[in-house]
Amino acid sequence: MAKKYVYFFGAGKAEGSSKMRNLLGGKGCDLAEMTNLKIPVPPGFTITTEVCTFYYANKKKYPRELRDQVNRALAKVEKTMGARFGDPRNPLLLSVRSGARVSMPGMMDTILNLGLNERTVQGLIERSGDARFAYDSYRRFVQMYSDVVLGVHRDLMEELITERKKEKGLKLDIELSAEDWKELVEKFKALVKKESGNDFPEDPKKQLWGAIGAVFESWDTPRAITYRQLNKIPEDWGTAVNVQTMVFGNMGGESATGVAFTRDPATGEKFFFGEFLPNAQGEDVVAGIRTPQPIGKERKADPGLLSMEEMLPKPYGELVKIYQRLEKHFKDMQDIEFTIQQGRLWMLQTRSGKRTAFAALRIAVEMVGEKLIDKRTAISRIDPDSLNQLLAPVFDPQAKAQAIAGGKFLAKGLNAGPGAACGMAVFNPERAMELAKAGKKSVLIRIETSPEDIHGMNAAEGILTSRGGMTSHAALVARGMGKPCVVGCTALNINYGSGTMEVNGRVIREGDFISIDGTTGEVIEGQLPTSSSEIIQVLIEKKIRPEDSPIYQQFVKLMSWADEIADLGVRTNADTPRDATTARLFGATGIGLCRTEHMFFEAERIAAVREMILADTPEERRRALAKILPMQKMDFIGIFRAMDGYPVIIRTLDPPLHEFLPHTDQEIEELASQMGVSFNKLKERAESLKEANPMLGHRGCRLGISHPEITEMQARAIFEAACDAAKEGVKVIPEVMIPLVGHVNELRAQREIVDRVAREVMAETGMKIRYLAGTMIELPRAAITADQIAQVAQFFSYGTNDLTQTVFGLSRDDAGKFLPFYREKGILDSDPFVSIDRPGVGEVIRIGVEKGRRANPILEVGICGEHGGDPSSVEFCHLTGLDYVSCSPYRVSIARLAAARAAIAYPRKKKR
Repeated sequence: MAKKYVYFFGAGKAEGSSKMRNLLGGKGCDLAEMTNLKIPVPPGFTITTEVCTFYYANKKKYPRELRDQVNRALAKVEKTMGARFGDPRNPLLLSVRSGARVSMPGMMDTILNLGLNERTVQGLIERSGDARFAYDSYRRFVQMYSDVVLGVHRDLMEELITERKKEKGLKLDIELSAEDWKELVEKFKALVKKESGNDFPEDPKKQLWGAIGAVFESWDTPRAITYRQLNKIPEDWGTAVNVQTMVFGNMGGESATGVAFTRDPATGEKFFFGEFLPNAQGEDVVAGIRTPQPIGKERKADPGLLSMEEMLPKPYGELVKIYQRLEKHFKDMQDIEFTIQQGRLWMLQTRSGKRTAFAALRIAVEMVGEKLIDKRTAISRIDPDSLNQLLAPVFDPQAKAQAIAGGKFLAKGLNAGPGAACGMAVFNPERAMELAKAGKKSVLIRIETSPEDIHGMNAAEGILTSRGGMTSHAALVARGMGKPCVVGCTALNINYGSGTMEVNGRVIREGDFISIDGTTGEVIEGQLPTSSSEIIQVLIEKKIRPEDSPIYQQFVKLMSWADEIADLGVRTNADTPRDATTARLFGATGIGLCRTEHMFFEAERIAAVREMILADTPEERRRALAKILPMQKMDFIGIFRAMDGYPVIIRTLDPPLHEFLPHTDQEIEELASQMGVSFNKLKERAESLKEANPMLGHRGCRLGISHPEITEMQARAIFEAACDAAKEGVKVIPEVMIPLVGHVNELRAQREIVDRVAREVMAETGMKIRYLAGTMIELPRAAITADQIAQVAQFFSYGTNDLTQTVFGLSRDDAGKFLPFYREKGILDSDPFVSIDRPGVGEVIRIGVEKGRRANPILEVGICGEHGGDPSSVEFCHLTGLDYVSCSPYRVSIARLAAARAAIAYPRKKKR
């Protein structure tokens, strides 16, 4: 039996369903689902994603069964519609659209009105009784097909339209007559011949196969590749092709087209939110060519604009019933596209809508309250990295008010993507990329964005357009990226040629600073200072009361659900009591890494550290260390207080000693004078400590073995602090971590010191403190001999930053020069210093965990590199059976949510 590559939908029945997303793509499976729900959907068929995979694997050829299956499906569409494809009297016209399994708005190609030629356009005139509509549809088809299939840029044709309007003294496309469009079609075809050397195809079947091929080709365009890379979409997923009967929103008075969301995609408010254009086709709304009108009459920004509810009340009422049904069926906020043809409503698409992090949080929490979804579904709906949006700065209210009062206000548009963005004005995406590479911030200003702008949109801090609505390309993509965005700012007069933006008599030139507020839609001249987000103002700064902040309440509720579900604990990397307190407020359940050396760099301490380094004998070194001990002890007491009842892992000294000494002769001269030693002695000591490869040199446990008095001092500071804090009533759980262990005997030597000092301090204070002693696994040898090391260690903490360096043989300080090139060439899928390299570094971790727990079943295992705040790495840690991850305080929430999502996706058989 031949493999099925084509799935029909129409007349209330579909061969597919929403469960076939991977095969039919998002658009195809949802069209099938709506058809099965008896919702009015124009009939058509979906060519599966497997054809796309086959196409690229077989030198851009199709499976031999495909052509026959397409012909049979097309015959079913003809029968359902009572029209024939290519019939000059009663022509069936088609749309051809892409449809990957996840939404990629605007990244791939679409062709509308396919099947028109010099003969079928006459049949369309006869059937509709409207020559202007027929030629408007014909010119749209020629424009789109020429651009997408034949490679003749649509801007060249737009120039011809502009010339015609200028000749006739007209401003709008809708003012052009049937005769105008007829003549323009002839000019378009002449342009195609001139630019491509080929005639425009008249055969509808040839048009169809050209369009199908173009959609598959668009999977591999630069913009689609960029979007996939930004959103971590695998290359081998491919796209489906959806061929569907055309319905016409440009067929006169009672015709329209629109896009809507079942809830506000910017804020998440439960409010039917959308835009439409009368007498238009779908691309007019999404492309932002005309600023659209609101769907509902409630909350109209411009009282002069008629809403769809007022203009077309019957189709509006039908649409309301359908959107409510779709949201209830799919149990998620839906992004819907529709067309009204002469009063009849047709649904063209439904999909889970792109939304900001603010909206995602509110929608998820409120849908649980509405009993539409459960807590696990709510957790699964929110991308952990998107929480960065909730914590990102906003403009300082006072500074903003002063700027507006001082005449810096420029204009106000639509608030399409919340947040504050400030940067240099740029008018093309390439310039935004150049500035980003130079470490400079920009705001990308466009009349309207197109899919080709994707790289610049990603590089810019924010996006500003003069055209388009809340459902335009700019708005959709910015929301998906989490970028502040203001669209439809009609007061702006943008000139790409001169690189300027004129607004109310003022001129903003490229390089001038502007600020955009994506929450309010305001555009302000100059640089505005920022203040903390609302959640930070409640949680950390205490400037807002929790009961006055709905977003904070929703955030806390979601995080509590995450903690109920997660198996992994989340600790923090914190070196000060302040960091520890911040991390606890974010929900950290301990410290996974306290770097003691960071405490040494403060001004009053560095002198004692340098005295210790310059000491010639162990006695001199101990005298210097005695000055440091009380300082370290007070730090540890503060951290134990902040982490009352939670474990605190303290790492003994890790970096090489030369890092604490000056490097230039001038700095050495100044320090020698301050310390009362000779320049030569200090320079000689600094030179003697230099190493060819300090990362693999005299550091970590190697320092503690060479200079045991350093480990003694640090252990004493830890245990004296623990005993003093315990006397105050603080529940202390210290864990002492020895870094850079490669051999069990290194750990054994250092642990003997730690245990001896612990006994001494407890005897002196009369206190009993339970503690753990373990090691940081950051060398491959340590992982390979983990069964030996686990007989001495009570815990392992994987230092994934250094482990990645030593497994790859890469210096992370230098790898940035070539890793982007590796990713671009497909050598690496991701930066291994951002996400754990599962086949290599991950396998080393897995070996170490397995061997370590085999030797010591109660071994505690976690990670403390920056990977602890990366969702993909958190998932890996869950799968590998770790007990916790540790990350910086401001990524604790991200890690908590990622841990919960991992537990939902991959339930553990038993909890440790």
